[in-house]
Amino acid sequence: MPFGGNDWLDLVKEPALEPDIPICDPHHHFWDFRSQSIPYHRYLLQDLVEDIDSGHNVVSTVFVEARSMYKMNGPDHLKSVGEVEFVQGLAAASASGLYGPSRAAAGIVGHADLKMGDRVEEVLSQLKAASPNRFRGIRHNVTWSPAPEVENRESQGLLGDATFRSGARMLAKMGLTFDTMLFFPQLFELADFAQEIPELPIILNHAGGVNRVGFYANQEDEILSRWRKGITAVSSCPNIYLKLGGLGMPRWGFEWYKRDIPVGSEELVSSMAPFMHYCIEQFGPDRCMFESNFPPDKVSYSYNVMYNAFKKLTKDYSVTERALMFHDTATKVYKIEV
Repeated sequence: MPFGGNDWLDLVKEPALEPDIPICDPHHHFWDFRSQSIPYHRYLLQDLVEDIDSGHNVVSTVFVEARSMYKMNGPDHLKSVGEVEFVQGLAAASASGLYGPSRAAAGIVGHADLKMGDRVEEVLSQLKAASPNRFRGIRHNVTWSPAPEVENRESQGLLGDATFRSGARMLAKMGLTFDTMLFFPQLFELADFAQEIPELPIILNHAGGVNRVGFYANQEDEILSRWRKGITAVSSCPNIYLKLGGLGMPRWGFEWYKRDIPVGSEELVSSMAPFMHYCIEQFGPDRCMFESNFPPDKVSYSYNVMYNAFKKLTKDYSVTERALMFHDTATKVYKIEV
């Protein structure tokens, strides 16, 4: 049985807690023919529907780019438009109601290379044309690490590059959002970037990018101290929002994916709480949103167990604060009406 597969996840069944709470899942992916994403080579609309149809009230979702379905032909800088065209079709299928009441990909976050500077306007315009009613912004993954085992997406210090910042200002000028993924040592760079472009809504993915494996293994105290200081720095920027999730990815070091029996929500709460509560304390519920990050996080736990854990984590928050983290912050940031 491959780790993270549906049969494995089905070994742990839990009733969905508080099933009436509306949820906007602000971060998931779609892809096909992705051999490196074991065991999820394919993750399309029906796969998402099967996950969200677990008893929780997921009313809408946001698709985030995954370098999927790029155009085979045409200029390189415009090939990412193919991904938004692809997801626009899946979102239209969801909106038909044939796949259930949830509105998948009610918001779409694509990709454009901000290293183009002002010239990125052409790409952004084509992305908007590909999805006039759902395209909300782009994600540019800036992860960089000196770790030899890490496949760096970008060069060191990109967030401080003048041309990159010019591209980001074009995003803001066009009324779009900027999602980014990074490693925790880069949090201070993001804070400086955000302060220089205060008009740009920035959404930091995956609770600030902790890494506790490989190069970063056996450095628990140092890593957590550095991460906390970085989270405090980025939280001081009012234009940065935070996605609470991503802890199921192997780089977080929990190793849930190696188990014979998947983790349950009680243990998830115990493991996640120090990270989640610190993030909420620093950012406030009005700038936090719980994310699934499926299917990457699906290698560790099911959708149902994950949202049970999120609900248990927030049981001491007010009704209004929980509504913000489960739905309202995401729909506000991504301008979603569902």
